[in-house]
Amino acid sequence: MADLLRLLLRVAEKAANVARVCRQEAPLFQLLVQEKTGDDKNKKFVQDFKTLADVVIQEMIRHDVGVQFPEMEGFIHGEESNKFENGLGESVAVTVCNTPQETAALLATVLDGDHTAASLLARAIHQDPATIDAHADGLTVPLSPSELGIWIDPIDATSQYIEGREEVLEEGRLAPSGLHCALVLIGVYVRSTGEPVMGVINQPFNHKDPAGGGWRGKHFWGVSCGSINVCSVSRPEAVPGPGLSVVLSSSEKPVVKEALSALCGRDKLMYASGAGYKILCVIQGLADVYVLSEGSTFKWDSCAPHALLRALGGGVVDLTKSLRSGSRAPDHLMELTYHQPNTECKGAERWANRGGLVAYRDCSQLCSIIAPLRDKL
Repeated sequence: MADLLRLLLRVAEKAANVARVCRQEAPLFQLLVQEKTGDDKNKKFVQDFKTLADVVIQEMIRHDVGVQFPEMEGFIHGEESNKFENGLGESVAVTVCNTPQETAALLATVLDGDHTAASLLARAIHQDPATIDAHADGLTVPLSPSELGIWIDPIDATSQYIEGREEVLEEGRLAPSGLHCALVLIGVYVRSTGEPVMGVINQPFNHKDPAGGGWRGKHFWGVSCGSINVCSVSRPEAVPGPGLSVVLSSSEKPVVKEALSALCGRDKLMYASGAGYKILCVIQGLADVYVLSEGSTFKWDSCAPHALLRALGGGVVDLTKSLRSGSRAPDHLMELTYHQPNTECKGAERWANRGGLVAYRDCSQLCSIIAPLRDKL
């Protein structure tokens, strides 16, 4: 498991490099965007874009994990189809080849013969990043890779990544939108139970290098299995003062905003883009709780940060199940799981978190949130 964690940290950093490379030149970036259609479209957005960066990152992670852990190959799932259509109307299946030259040749067919752009991408895909120390040498978890599956969200908050706004952040405040919200998410779950046991989050656009002006990233990881709970993030200290702080989507239902405003106060309601980023805000202590009443997130959005929250003593529950439960305290039946599709749905909706969700660090905070919402929803 320590080897798997180190590998996922490395491939997440490679993914972040690809995401940064794809933003470096505006003319190149315009080539890398393709609107999603049909069953793969996220119905929350009027326009939901698939980028070649998404597909390349997903297939790179799938390739690298499959090489080191072949027993996991059939259980590495991602948000994206690896089919991409070029300007000639040709459908190309994007895969990572054995050499940068072969990968560049394949990508050139997607990029309408732009060999310069293809070579740049291929070099980022095949370039190993500097070693990331996970401090996990003593990590012993009673699971083998053959028992595990992986969910990949290659670039969460794709719309923010495409738009590319650079927000100036106040210390200790979350980013409401912009490049900070774009994350690489890799979550590991137990195939038999769907329990999330390991998560790696990479934030490719965390801060600008004061010297060179280029973007630098930051990574986060956590492992939670039975009594073993280890996280790269320290459990945030409780901030004195009344009321919980809650992060929401700006499109959240008015009735939810009103109920939580009455509980927390309007100054404790915050809004941010990206499901993964909002859960990361809870992990970092920038918000106490994230509430979403719609079924507009997916397994690939929540699996990785869910594992980190579990390592910190929190979790992510199905909001609808929690509201229906007579219990005041959360139990394992309310927790999101990651192994079973919604069989009555098609396309991406098969893997939606259909009951909404609540991400929390502390059980008492979860109970405080559920009570007022039970009266409204």
